[in-house]
Amino acid sequence: MPTLLTGFLTALSLIAAIGAQNAFVLRQGIRREHVVPVVLVCAGADAVLIAAGVAGLGAIVVAHPGVLTASRYGGAAFLLVLAAGAARRARRPSHLDPAAHGPATRGAVLATCLALTFLNPHVYLDTVVLIGALAQQHGPVGSWVFGAGAGLASIVWFSALAGGATRLRPVFARPRAWQVLDAGVAVVMAAIAVMLVAHPPAV
Repeated sequence: MPTLLTGFLTALSLIAAIGAQNAFVLRQGIRREHVVPVVLVCAGADAVLIAAGVAGLGAIVVAHPGVLTASRYGGAAFLLVLAAGAARRARRPSHLDPAAHGPATRGAVLATCLALTFLNPHVYLDTVVLIGALAQQHGPVGSWVFGAGAGLASIVWFSALAGGATRLRPVFARPRAWQVLDAGVAVVMAAIAVMLVAHPPAV
């Protein structure tokens, strides 16, 4: 149990950091739009990456920095596009009602969710490299227990984030609230994009 709890707390401390993926899950939760599929995709992607790290693939990631470089620039470009879209929504509060233009398609939402996950080089360093390396310290069996705890943290966090966001819906019945949220999302995503280019993650 201590190993499971250690994995849980380690992953939770990494996942709970403010980032583009969390901002996206928060917005979808408030909109009550494809919430369950979004949570499943985020948690499932983390589980796959954590399992890869526990299986020992972290060394491969470290040995191929070109993959992280491509992910870094692709992710930065994608985040800037999303930041621009959020900024446009923030400038037009009359268009911020989620029902105004109908819901986004599930495919488009999940594609954005996957891009926010796999175009972020930090996700590979946090899950495959860092969590994978920490897991190895617990032995052949303990490493998978540690990984299970980390995967459980992802499920709990994204479920809590999306579920908690739905309770904020009455607040976001006002266009002004959506304007503030989208302005914040734009700033977060643009800042992360700049940091990805200006300060590449150390391998």
